[in-house]
Amino acid sequence: MTAYAFQFQGANLRALPSGALFWPAQDTLVVSDLHFGKSARLAAVGGAQLPPYETRATLERLEADLSTTGARRVICLGDSFDAPGLDAFLHEDERLRITKLQAGRSWIWIEGNHDPGPVALGGEHLAELVLNGLQFRHIATPQAVGEVSGHYHPKARLSLRGRGLSRPCFLVDHARLLMPAYGAYTGGMRSDDPLLCDLMAPDAKAILTGAIPAAIPMPRGTV
Repeated sequence: MTAYAFQFQGANLRALPSGALFWPAQDTLVVSDLHFGKSARLAAVGGAQLPPYETRATLERLEADLSTTGARRVICLGDSFDAPGLDAFLHEDERLRITKLQAGRSWIWIEGNHDPGPVALGGEHLAELVLNGLQFRHIATPQAVGEVSGHYHPKARLSLRGRGLSRPCFLVDHARLLMPAYGAYTGGMRSDDPLLCDLMAPDAKAILTGAIPAAIPMPRGTV
């Protein structure tokens, strides 16, 4: 498995190419901001017309990561669904795929700002979770230590051969870890946004997703 191994608050973690986080010692896979049902919600309100395959594509990615890691616990770190109630309107084959993935695993839905209520699917629904010293919640909190969160969909903008490229990324410093969005067709916030620059320590790293995950100093200025 191609992954970037790093330590965070004493935990040995692996950033996967897909944007998932694997914690081998806890047999746990963490994903954030799946945004299932995004295309359906946008179509219903007359928004941008996206191909209606994002849930399927995200589930295929999740199936592959679970097959590779063999994780027995899954933490979905909020905004798993693009709006409240969308879990009840997934296609039957999509609901069946989720049910199969949940079989034999501990499955935890952390509430997000898009999906604050319990879901109609199996698994446990929590506001946040503390596991072996790490705190899992959707939105970062001030002064947190050992916090793993999502919400911002961080991306790093790079300059390569005179061209600007943007890659989803993990942001990590001594106290907090921000997850990239795992769902297909999700946008993102550039790491040089003032909000993220204020949130992360000056020595924070960006772990780029992609075929071979790699860590660089967190980009903070125009490139």
